[in-house]
Amino acid sequence: METSTERPIKKITAKLVKVMEEVSHVQKNGTNEFHKYQYATAADVLEKVNEALVKNKICSIAKANLISLEHVVNAKGNKEHLATVQMNIRLIDSDSGEYVDITGLGNGQDSGDKAVMKAETASIKYAYMMAFNISTGDDPEADIRTDQFVSEVPKPKAVSRSTGAAYSLGAVCADCGTKISDKVQKFSQERFGTGLCMNCQKNHQAV
Repeated sequence: METSTERPIKKITAKLVKVMEEVSHVQKNGTNEFHKYQYATAADVLEKVNEALVKNKICSIAKANLISLEHVVNAKGNKEHLATVQMNIRLIDSDSGEYVDITGLGNGQDSGDKAVMKAETASIKYAYMMAFNISTGDDPEADIRTDQFVSEVPKPKAVSRSTGAAYSLGAVCADCGTKISDKVQKFSQERFGTGLCMNCQKNHQAV
């Protein structure tokens, strides 16, 4: 959150504290069909934040800045667009005229013309999440095609000299960083939703 010490922000700060209290929890209404878990959608976050801002008479003015627009190829060889957007939001107290600026970055990937819109949605959501300390998931988690793309990308293989087990060069335990075999990676992904070595799996089971 950007502010200036050369202008007063005491009144809007008091209002923003009230906004933070009102948006501290956002219900998770979205479902990631690929990994089967719930998350808070951008619509849920924006609706609750906007309601709190209006209640406290704070106006928001958003301006998007397209950082980059790249052309990428997915695992199936299809071309897609990858956009990165910076969202700059000015929050203005309608009573005092005081204001603060917040910023968020977001990415969006799409085979059609929605990459920029997805990036804008993600960036404004991240801006509010960071500014008001909202702890929740993000919309890219709901992008099944992205999850499938990551899952389908072939990984280079290596063979352990001690056990002879094949493992992916990029397959490591998410907790301790130890290299794990494809078999362990697959089991852990299905059981815990992430790659864990055998020792860390035991720790997660004990929790």
